[in-house]
Amino acid sequence: MKNWFRNIGPGPLVAAAFIGPGTVTVCTLAGVNFGYALLWAMVLSVLATIVLQEMAARLGIISQKGLSQVISEEIKNPVLRGLAIGLMLSAIVVGNAAYEAGNISGGALGLETLIGHPTIHLYGLDISVIPWILSSLAFVLLYIGKYKVLERVLVGLVILMSLAFLSTALLTKPNILDVLQNMVIPKFPEESILTIVALIGTTVVPYNLFLHASLAKTKWKTSSDIGLARKDTVLAVVLGGVVSMCIIISAAAIKTESIANAADLAKGLEPLFGINAKFFLSLGLFAAGITSAITAPLAAAYVATGCLGWDTNLKSSRFRAVWMFILVLGVIFSSIGFKSIEIIKFAQVANGLLLPIIAGFLLWVMNKASVLGTHRNSKIQNLFCLIILVITIFLGLKGILSVFKLI
Repeated sequence: MKNWFRNIGPGPLVAAAFIGPGTVTVCTLAGVNFGYALLWAMVLSVLATIVLQEMAARLGIISQKGLSQVISEEIKNPVLRGLAIGLMLSAIVVGNAAYEAGNISGGALGLETLIGHPTIHLYGLDISVIPWILSSLAFVLLYIGKYKVLERVLVGLVILMSLAFLSTALLTKPNILDVLQNMVIPKFPEESILTIVALIGTTVVPYNLFLHASLAKTKWKTSSDIGLARKDTVLAVVLGGVVSMCIIISAAAIKTESIANAADLAKGLEPLFGINAKFFLSLGLFAAGITSAITAPLAAAYVATGCLGWDTNLKSSRFRAVWMFILVLGVIFSSIGFKSIEIIKFAQVANGLLLPIIAGFLLWVMNKASVLGTHRNSKIQNLFCLIILVITIFLGLKGILSVFKLI
């Protein structure tokens, strides 16, 4: 057990990043509206995420560079390089600033469901207190600038989140046979296609690829560590998938149209399954919010510093300036209830474009002997990545079309 904990790498941080309030909300709506029918989509998402994240980790270990830095160096055409850097900065840095408000708000929502909604009236504004407390925790952890501290705290929060959502699912006493059937048999209930796409899109996310490559090179230094990185990735992503499925299972226990998010679900579960269901679910939402509130600024800082050729050290002033910018914007927007709809729409379009581009770039660079030597992709890895590339192109088009209300 001691060796297992010592070999834990950035995998749990990746799981912490993709299970945020957005994922919790999407999984809640999937369960409320379609029961167990879309569990297979989560299984597909987990498989796709494992393939892409393993490649990102392998790239980080062998090249000892972040993904954004590799992209900047390997694209030789200055026009294409400029477009790639602009897209990465727009999608990840601006995008994560917009999503950070949702991360902090989601974590705060979990606590407020349990302890109420304390506010301070200042200059005509009602400012919520809890988002400032959560952002202060995130600030301290990021400012310490030690990977091991960050890793241990986030692993602890992921374990807390996993236990909370698993306990909630078990309290609803699901039909295990029904759950297993829906995990392996694809079903497409009426009006479910956008929810299926959302479930995949909220799990296979571009900024996790950048985050994983950067953290992998920090944790591991030699090619002999690739095996450890693979085990870490598979374990963490599968755990994240189980957490997401537990949320769907919990939400399936309630058949009502009044559930819009996890906080509503917590309140709805209480009369049916007791105060423990509300407690566990709210605790899980808090953990999901705070972990994403830490990893989103961290990913943005890695992308920005890699693109611009700055020092990617956690303690460097420029690195800190990027994540501070993201964190401050997030807490201000969340505490005053500002809805940055236009910024989020822009981020969705940029991410929709970025996901297939990054998946395509990964496929290209993972076959370059000049970058990876003998550790480049095998034929079977290329096949899996090609299938995922098709899925990401579909996701990207869907995301862009939905923003412009064309679907």
